[in-house]
Amino acid sequence: MNVGSFITSEKETYGIFSDGYAQSVTDEFIFEYNSLRDVLEKDSLSLMYENALGTSKLKHSKIKFLPPLINPTKIICVGMNYRKPYPIDGQKVSDPNNIILFGKNREAMLAHLDFLESPVGDASNTFDYEGEIAVVIGKQARNISPANAHEYIFGFSAFNDGSVRDWQSHSIYAGKNFSGSGSWGPWITPLEDLVHPSDLELTVRLNGEVVQKASISDMIFSINEQISYISRITTLNPGDVIATGSPDGTGASFNPKRYLKAGDDLEIHVSEVGTLRNYI
Repeated sequence: MNVGSFITSEKETYGIFSDGYAQSVTDEFIFEYNSLRDVLEKDSLSLMYENALGTSKLKHSKIKFLPPLINPTKIICVGMNYRKPYPIDGQKVSDPNNIILFGKNREAMLAHLDFLESPVGDASNTFDYEGEIAVVIGKQARNISPANAHEYIFGFSAFNDGSVRDWQSHSIYAGKNFSGSGSWGPWITPLEDLVHPSDLELTVRLNGEVVQKASISDMIFSINEQISYISRITTLNPGDVIATGSPDGTGASFNPKRYLKAGDDLEIHVSEVGTLRNYI
């Protein structure tokens, strides 16, 4: 059962998603668990399901989606995790020897169906998309091995690592953190609900055309390796988000370049999870 956050009747809430409907937890439940992250931290997902299933069904057209977790403590992104010619035009890049990491601010991330914010000035000329599979951590992880890293996964979501390439070339942090340049959602699908979690596929469409397509098995560093590596640097907590890298097909890889512009329709689909859709 998919879970996430949304607005209904001008009130922020969270709950479950199924078959075109959302169901919010009650006000009493929110009083005890302020956010979905609180539910994960207190290992109370079954209580949340029971509570939300007793409330009215709301059509998706009657709610406003929010990022599935409105308050993740960390959003960590993995770079160069698929084989591709970009960022050196026309030349194949060697596989990195180690996992490459950078951070993403919550302010940079919008929700399903939101309009992404094109940067002001020259920065808008190199505004790019990066479709990714996101992993959400379900329990605290520190110095864990790759062999059991899957035990710390709560679920998966779709993720757009919006990037301003010119700024990224002189500051990765700046290029990756323009306000409202990225998104994730529409919800989180728990690991336990996936039939084939090791076979998830990512498909990105720009104005209906497939521009990125890859399988989770195409990653240079597996998700288990990523979780283990990060856990050796810092403590991963319930609700932390890891964006696992983007395959070839971003706008910067086209010749000529195909960066985002006003009116574009961007869809990022993760099999068995759902489709994140945004407009520019």
